[in-house]
Amino acid sequence: MSLSLYDASISVYIRSLQNLSHFLDKAETFAAEEKVPLTTFTEASLGHGMAAFTRQIQFASDAAKSGGARLAGIEPPSMPDTETTFPELKERIAKTIAFLETLKRDQVDGQEERAVVLTFPGRTMEFTGQSFLLTFSLPNFLFHVTTAYAILRSLGVPLGKMDYLAGAQTAAMA
Repeated sequence: MSLSLYDASISVYIRSLQNLSHFLDKAETFAAEEKVPLTTFTEASLGHGMAAFTRQIQFASDAAKSGGARLAGIEPPSMPDTETTFPELKERIAKTIAFLETLKRDQVDGQEERAVVLTFPGRTMEFTGQSFLLTFSLPNFLFHVTTAYAILRSLGVPLGKMDYLAGAQTAAMA
Protein backbone atom coordinates (compact mmCIF):
# COMPACT_ATOMS: atom_id res chain seq x y z
CA MET A 1 0.00 0.00 0.00
CA SER A 2 1.35 3.40 -0.93
CA LEU A 3 1.12 6.57 1.12
CA SER A 4 -1.65 8.82 -0.15
CA LEU A 5 -1.35 12.57 -0.63
CA TYR A 6 -4.23 13.02 1.84
CA ASP A 7 -2.47 10.97 4.53
CA ALA A 8 0.80 12.85 3.97
CA SER A 9 -0.91 16.25 4.19
CA ILE A 10 -4.29 16.64 5.87
CA SER A 11 -3.64 14.00 8.52
CA VAL A 12 -0.25 15.56 9.34
CA TYR A 13 -1.65 19.09 9.51
CA ILE A 14 -4.48 18.01 11.84
CA ARG A 15 -2.28 15.98 14.18
CA SER A 16 0.33 18.71 14.44
CA LEU A 17 -2.31 21.38 15.06
CA GLN A 18 -3.76 19.23 17.84
CA ASN A 19 -0.26 19.02 19.29
CA LEU A 20 0.11 22.79 18.97
CA SER A 21 -3.09 23.27 20.96
CA HIS A 22 -1.63 20.89 23.55
CA PHE A 23 1.44 23.16 23.80
CA LEU A 24 -0.90 26.03 24.67
CA ASP A 25 -2.60 23.94 27.35
CA LYS A 26 0.75 23.12 28.93
CA ALA A 27 1.84 26.75 28.76
CA GLU A 28 -1.37 27.84 30.49
CA THR A 29 -0.81 25.31 33.29
CA PHE A 30 2.81 26.39 33.66
CA ALA A 31 1.84 30.08 33.71
CA ALA A 32 -0.75 29.48 36.43
CA GLU A 33 1.65 27.44 38.56
CA GLU A 34 4.59 29.84 38.14
CA LYS A 35 2.50 33.04 38.16
CA VAL A 36 3.74 34.05 34.71
CA PRO A 37 1.48 36.34 32.66
CA LEU A 38 0.39 34.68 29.41
CA THR A 39 1.52 37.79 27.54
CA THR A 40 5.06 36.68 28.39
CA PHE A 41 4.47 33.85 25.91
CA THR A 42 2.33 35.60 23.29
CA GLU A 43 4.86 38.41 22.89
CA ALA A 44 8.00 36.25 22.99
CA SER A 45 10.20 35.40 20.02
CA LEU A 46 13.47 33.58 19.53
CA GLY A 47 15.37 36.66 18.49
CA HIS A 48 15.69 39.79 16.43
CA GLY A 49 13.72 39.60 13.23
CA MET A 50 11.76 36.48 14.19
CA ALA A 51 8.01 36.63 14.55
CA ALA A 52 6.52 36.45 18.03
CA PHE A 53 4.70 33.39 19.37
CA THR A 54 1.25 34.66 18.35
CA ARG A 55 2.38 35.11 14.75
CA GLN A 56 3.93 31.62 14.75
CA ILE A 57 0.50 30.18 15.59
CA GLN A 58 -1.15 32.28 12.89
CA PHE A 59 1.50 31.28 10.35
CA ALA A 60 1.08 27.58 11.21
CA SER A 61 -2.68 27.93 10.79
CA ASP A 62 -2.26 29.72 7.47
CA ALA A 63 0.19 27.12 6.19
CA ALA A 64 -2.12 24.24 7.08
CA LYS A 65 -5.37 25.69 5.74
CA SER A 66 -3.74 27.08 2.60
CA GLY A 67 -1.79 23.90 2.00
CA GLY A 68 -4.86 21.71 2.34
CA ALA A 69 -6.97 24.01 0.19
CA ARG A 70 -4.38 24.22 -2.59
CA LEU A 71 -4.07 20.45 -2.69
CA ALA A 72 -7.86 20.14 -2.87
CA GLY A 73 -8.13 22.86 -5.52
CA ILE A 74 -10.30 25.19 -3.43
CA GLU A 75 -9.95 28.55 -1.72
CA PRO A 76 -8.90 28.50 1.94
CA PRO A 77 -11.07 30.31 4.46
CA SER A 78 -10.00 33.80 5.40
CA MET A 79 -8.85 34.22 8.97
CA PRO A 80 -7.75 37.73 9.90
CA ASP A 81 -4.72 37.79 12.15
CA THR A 82 -6.42 39.43 15.14
CA GLU A 83 -5.70 36.90 17.90
CA THR A 84 -3.90 38.23 20.97
CA THR A 85 -4.90 35.80 23.75
CA PHE A 86 -4.53 32.09 24.40
CA PRO A 87 -8.29 31.45 24.04
CA GLU A 88 -8.28 33.25 20.69
CA LEU A 89 -5.22 31.28 19.51
CA LYS A 90 -6.84 28.00 20.56
CA GLU A 91 -10.01 28.99 18.71
CA ARG A 92 -7.96 29.74 15.59
CA ILE A 93 -6.32 26.32 15.78
CA ALA A 94 -9.74 24.67 16.28
CA LYS A 95 -11.18 26.54 13.26
CA THR A 96 -8.24 25.47 11.15
CA ILE A 97 -8.71 21.84 12.17
CA ALA A 98 -12.46 22.10 11.49
CA PHE A 99 -11.74 23.40 7.97
CA LEU A 100 -9.21 20.65 7.28
CA GLU A 101 -11.75 18.06 8.44
CA THR A 102 -14.13 19.26 5.69
CA LEU A 103 -11.60 18.24 3.03
CA LYS A 104 -12.42 14.84 1.63
CA ARG A 105 -9.87 12.23 0.72
CA ASP A 106 -11.04 12.21 -2.91
CA GLN A 107 -10.42 15.98 -3.18
CA VAL A 108 -6.73 15.50 -2.36
CA ASP A 109 -5.73 11.98 -3.40
CA GLY A 110 -4.77 11.80 -7.06
CA GLN A 111 -3.74 15.47 -7.14
CA GLU A 112 0.00 14.75 -7.05
CA GLU A 113 0.43 16.35 -10.51
CA ARG A 114 -1.99 19.27 -9.94
CA ALA A 115 -0.29 22.57 -10.77
CA VAL A 116 0.17 24.72 -7.68
CA VAL A 117 1.37 28.23 -8.39
CA LEU A 118 2.33 30.63 -5.61
CA THR A 119 2.70 34.30 -6.44
CA PHE A 120 4.75 36.55 -4.20
CA PRO A 121 5.87 40.12 -4.80
CA GLY A 122 8.56 39.80 -7.44
CA ARG A 123 8.47 36.01 -7.59
CA THR A 124 6.34 33.11 -8.75
CA MET A 125 6.89 29.54 -7.62
CA GLU A 126 5.45 26.61 -9.56
CA PHE A 127 4.97 23.14 -8.12
CA THR A 128 3.14 19.90 -8.67
CA GLY A 129 0.81 18.97 -5.81
CA GLN A 130 3.34 16.48 -4.49
CA SER A 131 6.34 18.81 -4.71
CA PHE A 132 4.32 21.65 -3.16
CA LEU A 133 3.49 19.47 -0.18
CA LEU A 134 6.92 17.92 0.31
CA THR A 135 9.22 20.85 -0.47
CA PHE A 136 7.21 23.91 0.56
CA SER A 137 3.97 23.43 2.47
CA LEU A 138 4.96 20.83 5.07
CA PRO A 139 8.41 22.34 5.74
CA ASN A 140 6.84 25.80 6.15
CA PHE A 141 4.09 24.49 8.42
CA LEU A 142 6.45 22.44 10.58
CA PHE A 143 8.88 25.37 10.83
CA HIS A 144 6.19 27.46 12.52
CA VAL A 145 4.98 24.63 14.78
CA THR A 146 8.58 23.96 15.81
CA THR A 147 9.29 27.64 16.41
CA ALA A 148 6.20 27.98 18.62
CA TYR A 149 7.38 24.91 20.56
CA ALA A 150 10.89 26.34 20.89
CA ILE A 151 9.61 29.70 22.15
CA LEU A 152 7.62 28.02 24.90
CA ARG A 153 10.54 25.73 25.78
CA SER A 154 12.90 28.70 25.96
CA LEU A 155 10.59 30.28 28.54
CA GLY A 156 10.53 27.20 30.75
CA VAL A 157 7.31 25.49 29.69
CA PRO A 158 7.91 21.79 30.39
CA LEU A 159 7.43 20.49 26.86
CA GLY A 160 9.30 17.43 25.71
CA LYS A 161 9.82 15.59 22.48
CA MET A 162 6.73 13.44 23.02
CA ASP A 163 4.60 16.58 23.40
CA TYR A 164 5.83 17.61 19.95
CA LEU A 165 5.31 14.17 18.44
CA ALA A 166 2.18 12.99 20.23
CA GLY A 167 0.77 16.08 21.99
CA ALA A 168 -2.66 15.44 23.40
CA GLN A 169 -2.24 11.70 22.88
CA THR A 170 0.60 11.85 25.42
CA ALA A 171 -1.63 13.64 27.91
CA ALA A 172 -4.35 11.04 27.45
CA MET A 173 -1.87 8.26 28.31
CA ALA A 174 -0.73 9.95 31.53
